Amino acid sequence: MARRRQAGTMGTSIFLCLFVILLSGGSPAGCAGDSGSASHGTAGTAGKPVLLNNITAAEAFISGVEVVVVGFFQEPESPEASQFRLAAGRIPEVPFGLSTSPAVLSHYGVAVNTVTLFRRADNDQRDLDMNSKDVDAEKMTRFIRMNELRLVTEYNPVTAIGVMQSSLQLHLLLITDKMSPKYPERMRRYRAAAELFKGKILFILVDSNLKSNERIVSFFKLKKSQLPALAIFYAPNEEQDVLTLVEVSVERVQDFCNRFLQRMQKKEDEPEEKGLNEEL
Repeated sequence: MARRRQAGTMGTSIFLCLFVILLSGGSPAGCAGDSGSASHGTAGTAGKPVLLNNITAAEAFISGVEVVVVGFFQEPESPEASQFRLAAGRIPEVPFGLSTSPAVLSHYGVAVNTVTLFRRADNDQRDLDMNSKDVDAEKMTRFIRMNELRLVTEYNPVTAIGVMQSSLQLHLLLITDKMSPKYPERMRRYRAAAELFKGKILFILVDSNLKSNERIVSFFKLKKSQLPALAIFYAPNEEQDVLTLVEVSVERVQDFCNRFLQRMQKKEDEPEEKGLNEEL
């Protein structure tokens, strides 16, 4: 049975910042404004970005996986491109592409050397201007780790800021024990449900087996005996719901999300109806 609660009078930014603090074990450092991720996805060739010589190749490469990084450079052997290759070698599980084609750069609106991270989870992209002299492979790696949200992102101190800065303001958390023998099947079903809400809801995994995540469990007023559970919250009006589960299924996740979306839509419609009645 779903339990509905309001977060109170807390402002949205404070509400989200609280989550960052909870998930980072009490350290508010992340609230300063920086932004990484659980691994899933196709591995690129370490240290060897795929050369994207035309628009068709670039579009196919970018649309093929959950998270992809493309370096757009004026010159293939520039110092910036060399640092980009070094970064690619440090993150083998993320596909890297590189293009110096004027047509490709123009197609993506790139006028200067830029590293762009594309992600399917919220149909968003993040740009890093490479013309800054202090951008090197280390800072590039940090930029990628802080922004690589996936269809299901595991919550941890690194990904917390990326989640907070996502363009999706509706977040769904699956709180479950990763050590459970049922975990692989739960994740398979959870990811299948995530595909249905791609670009609408950010799906998050919280490992209840980690001591650092106990605060999340208690924040939603849950006990370990009630897990697995789903928790959903909508940042703009700070509303949240919790659903305890006997077992995770695509249908239960889908129904829980749809009911919450319908309730949010109804709340948005109420002020309009009230305004029309007042005019009459």
